[in-house]
Amino acid sequence: MNVLSRPAFSTSALPLRSSPSLLLVLLLFLCAQCTTSRTASAPGCYKARLEVKGMCSNYTIKILEGPVDTGKVAASWTDENTNKSYTNVFALDNACAFPDSLNAGDEFYFTIDTSAKQECNVCMAYYPVPPKRLAIKVLPSPCP
Repeated sequence: MNVLSRPAFSTSALPLRSSPSLLLVLLLFLCAQCTTSRTASAPGCYKARLEVKGMCSNYTIKILEGPVDTGKVAASWTDENTNKSYTNVFALDNACAFPDSLNAGDEFYFTIDTSAKQECNVCMAYYPVPPKRLAIKVLPSPCP
């Protein structure tokens, strides 16, 4: 028997050739595996936006991506000066470590800072902030 006269396999035996619906199901499955994540990828890393840059470091920050713990952030809060409502927000608890270059509307990445609180002088003028406060460390680049 001559080995070269017979193909190693027959394409007519492949199920995809005779079943276009199986091919479609396979392609959909593969595409579903390729979706990109819309959340901050590293555990403990969050994407946020500075919503209100109030006087005397009375800042309101909204979590955009990352796990939201309603024990640490206000699920809903309304600024009494503007009557604007916010979700998943907190007040900044460590104004001395927050970059002055960030302004209202700017998005950034951060981690929760559990180190000892830095003391610094901050004026005492009042501007409303959410009841929950977090000390954070702003990251220089997106979450890994």
